[in-house]
Amino acid sequence: MGRSTDELKREHVFIKTALGVLDVIAARLERGEAVPGDDLDGLLEFLSVYADRCHHAKEEDCLFPALLQKGMPREGGPIGIMEEEHVVGRGLIARMREAVAGIRAGTADAGGAFGRAARSYTGLLREHIDKEDTMLFPMADEVLSSVDDLKLTQAFGVFELDRIGAGRHQALEDRVGKLEARYAS
Repeated sequence: MGRSTDELKREHVFIKTALGVLDVIAARLERGEAVPGDDLDGLLEFLSVYADRCHHAKEEDCLFPALLQKGMPREGGPIGIMEEEHVVGRGLIARMREAVAGIRAGTADAGGAFGRAARSYTGLLREHIDKEDTMLFPMADEVLSSVDDLKLTQAFGVFELDRIGAGRHQALEDRVGKLEARYAS
């Protein structure tokens, strides 16, 4: 059995796939091309439910408290930075949702607004994931005992069911796979 951080790293793979799809969709919208509303909705649902409400929330509600208990500081340390970046990401998802509403309403430059928010989001998340994978998670693996880690892995499973429901995690991974196939360049 792997470490609890392995689950988070695995989720990062799907999030990075979604970021690649987001790059392609943003470029199309910036060029004034049409993108099906279902694809926009599906991608934003993935980002807000899978990446934020599930993945980021596992970190905020489970991993970070466990690390704080082990003496890792919030302020001036990686936990505080990660939390701040989660908040910025939520704001950018909200801006993309507003842009999609503008696209549906025919608002001038709504595609450009989507693209700007999307590029900010993908840049933020790619750097964020890199920091977690190369700095935060190895630190967590060092400070968490095997018992702590097992408790955290179990907490992730319970948390996921409570937060997004049975089967939803896999359904969202499947959705991003379909979007990747549709938008692979």
